[in-house]
This record gives sequence, C-alpha cells and structure tokens, in this order.
Amino acid sequence: MVAPLLEVKNLRKYFPFRKGFLTRGKTYVKAIDGVSFSIFRGKSFGLVGESGSGKTTVARVILRLIEPTEGEVFFEGRNLFEASEDEVEVMRREMQIIFQDPHSSLNPRKTVFKSVAEPLVIHEKLKGQKLRERVEELLETVGLKQEHMFRYPHELSGGQKQRVGIARALSLNPKLLILDEPTSALDVSVQAQLLNFLESLQKKLNLTYLFISHNLAVIRYTCDWVGVMYLGKIVEMGETEAVFSSPRHPYTQALISAVPVPEAEPSERMILLEGDIPSAINIPSGCRFHTRCPVKIGSICEEKEPLPFRFSDGREVSCHLFH
Repeated sequence: MVAPLLEVKNLRKYFPFRKGFLTRGKTYVKAIDGVSFSIFRGKSFGLVGESGSGKTTVARVILRLIEPTEGEVFFEGRNLFEASEDEVEVMRREMQIIFQDPHSSLNPRKTVFKSVAEPLVIHEKLKGQKLRERVEELLETVGLKQEHMFRYPHELSGGQKQRVGIARALSLNPKLLILDEPTSALDVSVQAQLLNFLESLQKKLNLTYLFISHNLAVIRYTCDWVGVMYLGKIVEMGETEAVFSSPRHPYTQALISAVPVPEAEPSERMILLEGDIPSAINIPSGCRFHTRCPVKIGSICEEKEPLPFRFSDGREVSCHLFH
C-alpha cells in the first residue's frame, strides 16, 4: 500500500486566553480540535470552511511555525514533532507555503530577482551566473519573462506578484505546497488563470497541494479530496466531486446550497442557518454544530460528540444521523 506524503493525526491547537484582568484561571481558544487527514503524492487536498474554522492554524502547525497542543504530523513517514532542529529545517525546505496576500508577501524594497534568489543564496549557496540562470529558469517556469526580473513589487500586477511568490516557493524543489487562500486577493479573471497554471504546474512537477480556502468553487476545481471544517474540526471528508454532488453532513449541505447556480430560485435551494458560529472559546457540548443544525434529532446532539462514520466509498461524516 502506498504511504501518504503527509499524514495528520488528531491535531489540536489550543491558545490560552484570559477573559479579563480580574478573572482567575485560564480558558482556551480551541483553534483546531482533533483534525486528521492524509495527502498522497501528486494529489490535492482542500480544507474549506468559514473564517475562523481553523484552516490556517492547521497549516501553521504542519510547518511548525507554532507548536501543537496534541497530535502528530508525519511527512514521508517522519514525525515532525519528534525531529531534531536540523531535520525540521530539511523538511521545511520540502514544504513551502504560498501566502494569501501577494501584495504583502513580497518585500517592496527588493526586486523580483532578489526575492526569488534569497532562498537559493541561503540554502543552496548559489551565486554569480549560476544564481542568475536558476532565477531565470524559475521565472520561466511560472510564466514570467526576463524583463520582470529587476522590477519591484509595485510594478507588477496581483497575478504576477503571486507568480513571483510561487517561483520563490519552488526554488528549493519542494514536494508539498501549502496554498493559503492563494486567489482571494485577485480579480476573478486572474484567479482562473492562476488556478489553470497551478494545475499544469502540478502535473509537470508532480507536486502535492494542500489548498486552504473559503471559496468552494476553487476547492472543487483544484482538489481531489476535501475536508469541510467547522469550529476546529473536520465534519465531512471525502472525494471532492462526491462531496459536492451529494453532501451528507448538514453543515456541508448548507455551505454547498449557498453556491450560486444559474436559473435556480434561491429560496428553493438555499439552506439558511440560524445564528452565528459559536465562539471557539466556548464550543457547544455534544455536536458543535447542533446550535445551528436544521435537522437536529434530539438530546443526543446536545450531549454527545459524534464520531466520524466511514462509508464504503471512504467518505467520513461526523453526524449522529449516520450512527
């Protein structure tokens, strides 16, 4: 059996939080609360959910930018949290992140050449003609020309800036790219171009993607598998097209029903959820979705947290309706 490139097991991250100056004791923001998934080499996995669901925190823990409260992350079979600092440094070179905002991810005082060359100088010790040739090669890979090499970020479009970020991430030949809302700051037409480019790049370099987005259309277009997050937990996970064509968790059904469909009456198809997402400081007991669920089946939803139910097609759904 083929082993996954990345395997996340029961990952939790709780941030300590003090309610007030005169309040004794600590409480915790449960940013991620028992997240598990795997990504196989050359495939794309999407994490989707509303803002505050914990998607970006998952990425930060995987990269060890912050330490977990509990859980394990295996990269090529190696446990990231048991690795030495030198081993982590090597693994970080093989896992790169593309940030959400291309405008703020580049240093405005550095040319494109300097931004892309920096990791090559630090890690590969390249210089002179070899450095220039490698930067030119990377810019060509992402569809930028030699004329862009000595421009500053303010002289580039949003799509060009994002491509510079991708070139920089590719400079160390990573195996996994984490894309944190890579299209959210771009115009719709530029979004489509970038997604097509990322798809072709994945095929060319056999890259593995972890896509993080609140945009369902982006996840459906780019990902092989998807995990739907709500309040720090994956409530449904499965093959992307199966989840989108036949969602099983009530939250997934509500999310997908809100995606605009031509010639459909909104009132006929949209599932409206009542109330706001509860605070991650005070997560409801039982099923964390029960306060907004339109098909709650009684006290069990309020008292007992549902375990993931695994279907024959590999889909996992955390809902008492299936137990």
